[in-house]
Amino acid sequence: MNKFVYGSFAYEYELIRENRKTLGLTVMPDMSIFVKCPPRADAERIETFLRKKWFWLQKQLNFFKKFQKKIYKKEYISGESFLYLGRQYQLIVKRAKEDKVALQNGKLVVFTTQPVDNGLHTRIYLNAWYNRRAREIFEDRYAEVFKKFDYDHKLRLEIRKMQKRWGSCARGKSIVLNPLLIHASKDCIDYVITHELCHVKYKNHDKRFYKLMNSKYPKWERIKEKLEMRLS
Repeated sequence: MNKFVYGSFAYEYELIRENRKTLGLTVMPDMSIFVKCPPRADAERIETFLRKKWFWLQKQLNFFKKFQKKIYKKEYISGESFLYLGRQYQLIVKRAKEDKVALQNGKLVVFTTQPVDNGLHTRIYLNAWYNRRAREIFEDRYAEVFKKFDYDHKLRLEIRKMQKRWGSCARGKSIVLNPLLIHASKDCIDYVITHELCHVKYKNHDKRFYKLMNSKYPKWERIKEKLEMRLS
């Protein structure tokens, strides 16, 4: 572990060197800190970066510290909050003659044939709705983003849960997206798709990769940070 001292504050962080040209900072919900940097980045450059990011870092740590004790397992009952396309929606569960999910007046409404306190049934049906929406929206965004590239053929789009990735490029044959991206805003989804399509041409995060990334999605660094803050 590495240590960063700023005024009266001291932080330990894990340093990850990889083929990239910029430095990145991530704070996880357990308050662990990760810094990603180019292979040859020296200690002075890293410390300067952390000093510039200090306010954001402190804000993230305070956020997770504040809500750390409030983390609980969702019961899928009315009143709970759920993310969809980057926005928080209050869940409302209503008894009905058929099962369906709808967005109504800023609420995420689940109509259920089961008792409204049957969280298991609500969870299964709501997750199925999330998966359907993920397929529809990912395909739509993929079609739009793909237009920016001059590839000869369109790669197959797959949706698969991944533990540590939002997306991946499978040997230039398919683009894989994590279904949990449905909780993020569309610009975040576009960022992940663009990132993976750049990997079709360049496998590693080298200068060529980032040059292509910057040309296809100039604001990607800001959106990447937004994604990490929202869904970490």
